[in-house]
Amino acid sequence: MTALASFSAMISANSSLLLVVLMLEALVGYPDALHRRIPHPVTWIGRLIDELDHRWNTGSTAMQRWNGIASVLILVAVPATVGLALEFALTGWIGFALLITIATTGIAQRSLYLHVRRVLVPLSNGDLTKARKALSMIVGRDTDELDNRAISAAATESLAESFCDGIVAPAFWFLIGGLPGLFVFKAISTADSQIGHLDSRYRHFGWAAARADDVMNYIPARIAGCLICMAAPGGWRTMLRDARKHLSPNAGWSEAAMAGALTVQIGGGAAYDGEWIARETLGNGRRPDAADLKAALTIYLRACLFLWATIGALIWAL
Repeated sequence: MTALASFSAMISANSSLLLVVLMLEALVGYPDALHRRIPHPVTWIGRLIDELDHRWNTGSTAMQRWNGIASVLILVAVPATVGLALEFALTGWIGFALLITIATTGIAQRSLYLHVRRVLVPLSNGDLTKARKALSMIVGRDTDELDNRAISAAATESLAESFCDGIVAPAFWFLIGGLPGLFVFKAISTADSQIGHLDSRYRHFGWAAARADDVMNYIPARIAGCLICMAAPGGWRTMLRDARKHLSPNAGWSEAAMAGALTVQIGGGAAYDGEWIARETLGNGRRPDAADLKAALTIYLRACLFLWATIGALIWAL
């Protein structure tokens, strides 16, 4: 069998598994009762990153950057090894079921929907205090002073960006790399969220994590934007025009697509830990309100279904 045929066979097998994983995760997610007994695997990765940060984020600028690169190599090697070991160990029907169950922990369709709903419900009822508190669980910006439209814009941005980070990207890496690919992506994504910042503490140590995350999200981000546009065709023009305005090389694709789909304007400057970060706006028109956030959730659900359909088409084609 040629290398191309072997790769095609692997993609075919992984795509069938992935479709089941997506459907199962959408139904059950990671139940709170289970989380209370067994913390989500992302928290295990987070502890490893914290330990690396504590031990290695020190010394000269050059030392911090080299230690950051070494940390990323560890965050590739350890998850990849664990993923390979599980794939070899999980055989038979029981192993097959366990592999699918484990893979669902890397996807966040259900949890993302529920987290944004927790913002939408109090926002729709005029309870800005509860809406801000719920929003603070899904965004990094300061939320204490945000009004109705600012809350709606922040939640819409987070929903669009997380559609890539939490769903399309992990699905993509599972498709081409199985459990090892999924685990490596989740490790790099978690590292980016914890240490991939531009502040004085992480500018050098977190540089490699941030760049690795940019690379791993490059293709998925563009797929995510296209899926949102498929779910609401009005997003194409805005996505192609505004995606590159974002500070991130990737986040702008899904965010601009969502802005165009809703015919609203999102983005713009925001405060992070009291520091104002200037950002360009994405889209045209007014700032979104609670009704727009509700519409964004509907578009999100459609985009998830288009992802399922795309994987189904891939299974049929292979």
